[in-house]
Amino acid sequence: MTEKDKLHNAITPELAERRWSARESWRVFGIMSEFVEATERLSVIRPAVSIFGSSRTPADHPYYILAEKIARQLSDAGFSVISGGGPGIMEAANKGAYFGRSPSVGLNIQLPHEQAANLYQDISQTFRHFFARKVMFVKFATAWVVLPGGFGTLDELMEALTLVQTGKTRKMPIILVHEPFWRGMIDWFRHALITEDMIDPEDMDLIQIHDEPQAVVDAIFNYYEKRGFEPSAAEREILLNL
Repeated sequence: MTEKDKLHNAITPELAERRWSARESWRVFGIMSEFVEATERLSVIRPAVSIFGSSRTPADHPYYILAEKIARQLSDAGFSVISGGGPGIMEAANKGAYFGRSPSVGLNIQLPHEQAANLYQDISQTFRHFFARKVMFVKFATAWVVLPGGFGTLDELMEALTLVQTGKTRKMPIILVHEPFWRGMIDWFRHALITEDMIDPEDMDLIQIHDEPQAVVDAIFNYYEKRGFEPSAAEREILLNL
């Protein structure tokens, strides 16, 4: 028996469990460092708009072109644009902002099948943990703009709706882009969720739907026209406990 085999045999289940618990405990410091680093780096980007959509959308697709136009107009209007930092509509959002007046921000994620960061980022921050990344999408956004996408996009949309509905973040515009894509989901919300009392009818007011880039920009400005973009003291407290 080799020395390595002897060492392996000496590790009891109890010792293995203690080692695993120690790793779990130390992992907390890695999570803390992600929050601290991202918060410091992103503190200069307000006001900002988070844009979501499919990573699979090619550059010649109408959705990609639409996302790029929206991001460019938002950037020129003074909004930093935050995306997931990857390909597809995320790239389109970063690209539009990159060539505009305001910063283009990519919140990249490490995945088992590595997501390549797109080239159009003034500020690039990489996360290991989805939940830390999600907090930053909400914490620094004054609006969410959601273009067509798959499970990841739907996950972000439902996260935003849940946080606003439950008061765990401040109210802000949640804008769906391209009505034909979202029509079936909105109809299901109305005919299933409201009819069966799963949500209140007024919860539908959390969602806006627009098709044109200028309409998206106008909707955000209209929402903040009387109150300004800076969070109130009460909203800062909410965001602190997000």
